[in-house]
Amino acid sequence: MFSRSSRLRMAAADTFALVVYCFIAGMAIEILMSGMSVEQSLSSRLVSVPVNIAIAWPFGQYRDAALRLARRYGPDSFWTRNVADLLAYVSFQSPVYAVILWSVGADMQQMMTAVASNAVGSMILGVAYGYFLEYCRRLFHVAGYVN
Repeated sequence: MFSRSSRLRMAAADTFALVVYCFIAGMAIEILMSGMSVEQSLSSRLVSVPVNIAIAWPFGQYRDAALRLARRYGPDSFWTRNVADLLAYVSFQSPVYAVILWSVGADMQQMMTAVASNAVGSMILGVAYGYFLEYCRRLFHVAGYVN
């Protein structure tokens, strides 16, 4: 139906990856680390779904640009790729996450804890998301990403 290089196919893969990943990771952070109730976390995750749908493809493009930039100024290695994934995830997702938490009524302490935990956790989360995104792109048969 769509070619392997289709923008729509890439957008669908990026959207699927971000919605699934952020729902699971966000809920774990909010409940286990930030002290939010299950109800607050579910509210936050439900608000985040349309937000993640809206930002998924732009974030995928942002991440790909970060990887291209990292390759330009460093070796194409395991560490270069992981650091680029980490920095792209934190710099793009943290402000979005703070707005979501604010919109569902998290207090300032909960927001600061959740965003800081997310930023610190992004040492794992951002890198893991990069691998998950590439896995989803392969599932959707997207060709030619991160050129």
